[in-house]
Parts: sequence; structure tokens; C-alpha cells
Amino acid sequence: MSAEIICVGTELLLGDIVNSNTQFLGRELAELGIPHYYQTVVGDNPDRMKQVLQIACDRASLLIVTGGLGPTPDDITTETIASFFETPLEERSELLADIEAKFAQRGLTMPESNRKQALMPVGAQILYNPMGSASGMIWQPRPNLTILTFPGVPAEVRRMWQETAVPFLQQQGWGDQVIVSRTLRFWGIGESNLAEKVRDYLNWSNPTVAPYASKGEVRLRVSAKADSQQSAIALINPIEKEIQEIAGLDYFGADEETLPSVVGKLLSNVGETVAVAESCTGGGLGAMITSVSGSSAYFVGGITAYENEMKQQLLGVKAESLNQEGAVSGTVAEQMACGVKKQFHSDWGLSVTGIAGPSGGTAQKPVGLVYVGIATPDQQSDQLELRLGQQRLRETIRHISSCHALDQLRRRLLLANE
Repeated sequence: MSAEIICVGTELLLGDIVNSNTQFLGRELAELGIPHYYQTVVGDNPDRMKQVLQIACDRASLLIVTGGLGPTPDDITTETIASFFETPLEERSELLADIEAKFAQRGLTMPESNRKQALMPVGAQILYNPMGSASGMIWQPRPNLTILTFPGVPAEVRRMWQETAVPFLQQQGWGDQVIVSRTLRFWGIGESNLAEKVRDYLNWSNPTVAPYASKGEVRLRVSAKADSQQSAIALINPIEKEIQEIAGLDYFGADEETLPSVVGKLLSNVGETVAVAESCTGGGLGAMITSVSGSSAYFVGGITAYENEMKQQLLGVKAESLNQEGAVSGTVAEQMACGVKKQFHSDWGLSVTGIAGPSGGTAQKPVGLVYVGIATPDQQSDQLELRLGQQRLRETIRHISSCHALDQLRRRLLLANE
């Protein structure tokens, strides 16, 4: 028994709206232990919708449909599903009364076009929408097939799902097992290199281990299926520990942990502070650090210095270093880190200077060349050269550069406090 998610709406195909409903429903199905293997997006076209239904009915026993329940002519989900199963529609007086009452609460009279939202296939149960006028349905048009429909508005989907759909599914025997997933997060190692290190785990069936990457970060999703959450976690824990040992310092956290939150925790644990000096990231590094609540306990401030004169005046960068090596150099990155540490009397100094593009690169210093500087509590300094590639977008280069700076601080903190 598996589920399939079908999202209806031409606006989704055109990219006008981000399809957040599939992410929400996918996570919810996993938490209930309901497997689902397919997600489909189809436009507001009855013929194509019926083709999608035909395929879905052959491979899933639970269809979850979102979108197309509004009052406009292109909202055709309910009538198309009814037509596919050759079932007439009927107006539900209780649903019509609910819609009229919602308009009345706002001091409005229900437009005649909204009357179509009171139509349901004969035999379907109403899946009430407590927020909007577009209610859905719970329908079992044939043995071993259940259809749940929802409007496209994410907030309405979430509430209808949690208040009505989940209790119904549990009563029907769905979700007798749970699927628990833990996301292990890595920085400083490529997806293929990490996959090679943990290849022995990638063919397991329970737990499963799957790698994926995004903007320089690599993740491993470890998922286990069991009769209870506790049992599933017991399956995940030893695998997680073994993978952490294999990855070493490249592993930085799990689930909702981020590089800024992990670095913040490490600084707080030892009572130390950091200040940042930025050029190509334009304040992005400081923004990352301060995205964590309570960061004022360890982040004392930052300087964004693009002009060379500002690097000299505010950060103490030497004129000869700028003239001989240029602003984008390891030497300047180190001096920026030391300068901001001195300026703010912090324990650590971090800096970033580079060429984010798309213009400004040369053969000697191409777009994507970035230097990270770090100044330590014991008055030492170091640099890291990054070549992030000329084809990456400007914002991607800036984001990855900031992450590398945080990662360098994370590694130094871990090694200093072993």
C-alpha cells in the first residue's frame, strides 16, 4: 500500500508558485510510515488530469490531490475526478451552508460562482476546510483506493491534513509503522568522495542511506522503518555513529543544525568571541552568524570593506601588500582577520576577500578565487585559498565563501579543545 501526491495547477508548471505542498506532504507521509514513490504535477486540463489519474490508480492505493478546488472555471479537480470514475456530482447542502456562512462572517454575500464548491461526487465524504471556502473530499471510489483532495493554499492544506486527514488515515489502518529520518551534514568534502567513504552503507534496505548535495554542503539522509519511533531511532543510532567516525572533521551536525549554529555553540562552550571582516561577501558572513538567536553572546561585530583605502584605514591592511599582491590574496585575508580581531578585541578574527563575479576576473585571478583569513586567540593567523569555479552564480560564490569561513573556525575550535 503506497501513496501518490498529485498537484494540480498550470501555475506550478510555469514556476509562478513554489510547490511547497509536496515537501510538507512528503514529510508527513514519512512520519506516518506511509511509503510514497511518485509525485506528479499536472496543469488545469481535464484530459491530462485523467491520464495522471489512470497511471496513479494503477500504482498507488492512496491518492492525495492538491489544487483546483476554487470557484473559477479552471478549477476542475472535483468534476474531473468524478468524471474519471463515472460518478455524478451532487450539491451538498451542509457544504453550501458552510461556504455562505464564511462569506457572511466577512460581511459579504457569496458569489454564485462559489456554489460549485458545494459539489461532491455521490458517496464522497466532505473534508472540511476550516479556513477557506474550498473544502476537499475523502472518497473511496473503488476497493483498495482512497482519494483525498485539498485546496492549493499551503496553510489550508496543513490544517486540513492534521485535523482531519491524519485521524482518518490512522483509523483506516494506514501508518501502522513509522519512518524516521536523520540528516547528517558535512562540509569540506565532495558528494562523490563522501559516497565512496560510506559506500558499504548505501545498499542497505533498513536503514537506508542516501547522499545529496546543495551549495557546497553534502548530506546523508539515514532513514529507518519500524513499529515505533524508538525502534527506528535504535536502528539509526549505530549507523550514524559509524559514519561520523568515518567522516571525521568533515561532519559538522545533524538535522536542523547549521554551520552558524554549530560554530555559535562551540564559541559559547568556551566563552570566546569572533569578529568578521568582509569584502566579496558584503556582510553575508556576519548575517549568517547573527541568524542564530543569542549570537550577541559571541559575535562582537564586523566590518565590510570593499575599497582598498577602507581596508587600510579600518583593518590595518598594509599598502605594500595591496600594491604587490592585490586585495584578493592570502596575505591581505590574513591581515584583514588580524585587523578586525584587534579592532573589536575579539578572541577570533575571520575574513573573506575574493572575486564573486560575474565580472572582475583575470587569467591570474579568475572569478571564484576567494581567500579566507583566520586570526586565533594565540595571535597566530592563517589563510585558505578557494577556487570555487567561474561558472557559479555570484550569490552562490558568496554563500559558499561564508560557509568555508565558518567551517575553518569550526575546525579550529574543535582541534583547540580536544
